[in-house]
Amino acid sequence: MVRILLVEDDTDLRRTLAEALRVEGFNVLTACSAADAEAQFAHLHREGKPDLVLLDLSLPDGDGADFLANLRARSGLPVIVISARHEEALRVQLLDEGADDYLTKPFSVPELFARIRVALRHRGTHLAAATTRYAFGDVVVELHARRVTRNAQEVRLTPTEWNLLARLVRNAGQVITHGQLLNDVWGSDFREHTHYLRLYMSQLRAKLEMDPTSPVMLLNEPGVGYRLAESA
Repeated sequence: MVRILLVEDDTDLRRTLAEALRVEGFNVLTACSAADAEAQFAHLHREGKPDLVLLDLSLPDGDGADFLANLRARSGLPVIVISARHEEALRVQLLDEGADDYLTKPFSVPELFARIRVALRHRGTHLAAATTRYAFGDVVVELHARRVTRNAQEVRLTPTEWNLLARLVRNAGQVITHGQLLNDVWGSDFREHTHYLRLYMSQLRAKLEMDPTSPVMLLNEPGVGYRLAESA
């Protein structure tokens, strides 16, 4: 899974972009300041570094351009600047200093995805189409619409239930370890809290399985993790 570090101080935009990126199948870590970005980058680097950085320029504790300069001194990973600043001289300067692209706010999410695909392709990474719809028996999950139905009736999920199910949908048929699920749904501080998974998986099964005690869709791989049965 492609990992993206999103550095953006606007809370609403950060949340919107992160959610859109996750629906497309990206693993997203967010930062709201330059210091936070440094900490998150260090965390990601220990696990194999991110694949791409989305970088806002106007940060509360510094200029994103400084973060770009520091990043370029140690890494060649792709960086896309996202900024409300329109000056041509600034765009040229940052592109010359190592940014792969410069996207001016406001922008559309499809355009952002296209720029990400281009930046990754230039580094030799080609993205497969993300799985955004899943059907198994009478259950249908539509990620873009944030909608789950069973027997054509809408099923209401809590935000955490939704995030867990969406993570499984994006890799249907594959085993996802306990640690991966905890990290992606709850965050890196919860990687050992497997009781969270048991609780929320039980809740999902109660809402989606015909017989929650004998699940056929939300499957447990003992000692390893969970797997969503392949779409059928």
